[in-house]
Amino acid sequence: MLLAMGTRLELEADRTIRSNDWWLTPSGEPRGAIRAHALDELWFHTGTACNLACPFCLEGSKPGDNRLQLLRFDDAMPYIDEALRLGVKRFSFTGGEPFVNKDIIRILDYALRHRSCLVLTNATEPLIKRLQQLKPLRDHSSELHFRISLDYADPVRHDAARGAGMFARALEGLRALHEMGFHVSVAHQKLSDMAQDAVAARFAEIFRSAGLPEQLTLIEFPELHPPHADVAVPQITGRCMADFHSEETRRSFMCSFSRMVVKSNGCTYVYACTLVDDDPDYILAQTLTEALQAPVSMKHHRCYSCFKYGASCSEVKRGVD
Repeated sequence: MLLAMGTRLELEADRTIRSNDWWLTPSGEPRGAIRAHALDELWFHTGTACNLACPFCLEGSKPGDNRLQLLRFDDAMPYIDEALRLGVKRFSFTGGEPFVNKDIIRILDYALRHRSCLVLTNATEPLIKRLQQLKPLRDHSSELHFRISLDYADPVRHDAARGAGMFARALEGLRALHEMGFHVSVAHQKLSDMAQDAVAARFAEIFRSAGLPEQLTLIEFPELHPPHADVAVPQITGRCMADFHSEETRRSFMCSFSRMVVKSNGCTYVYACTLVDDDPDYILAQTLTEALQAPVSMKHHRCYSCFKYGASCSEVKRGVD
């Protein structure tokens, strides 16, 4: 639910561990905020190490990067167990590139014993090298879903940032996953100069040429800017949230139904969502139970993308048990 302005006083103690602008905009107005109503989805950040070094990466990932450390099985297991007690419906994994992490197969195997899983991947070398290790994961009753990054329906434009041949390599990984029977979807960049149906038509042509179903699910993302970017966006006040969003639409914000586990400096923390791990103010707690009690301020510049576009990393269907 929307955090009421009057509740700021009862949470005064929390302000001491966050920057002064957590609750108030620069003009002194109460910020918009979201309270969690459930834990439908738990995300794990597997670490910012990646085999690629894309300049636009939302995580600033690259080979050997350790801004966020590689999450190990012993780090993830207690959170999986706690999330199950809290009624979680899905586990999701992001990076970096999750398949750079040597523990990812073991973590997925444990999570799939209980719930379906989603993995965000570039589907290139790290995944392709481990395709044989993925085969046993098909035996679980819970489904394993992969979302592959294809930035544009244009190999030249895609490879300009990701490296020569990466579009074809990602299609190879995508096709292999599909042929193994896994559910797959594709994430791409929003194009302001092209209608969504035209983008979908171009992707359908590419999928058809690659021997894939034409109507794979497409997830479109607006420009969200790299970590620690100083981006000027309109301030989201409590009044904005009340005037432009209903109770129902506020429940579609990821921070109302999900949390993300991150490892940093040898410790694990629970962040508000997948898009704010560059700001320590969004460390809500070290347990999921505590993190679900904490309101989430809409002060991050990426919060404005959620506010304006409904941007979400999740594929959980809202309102569906």
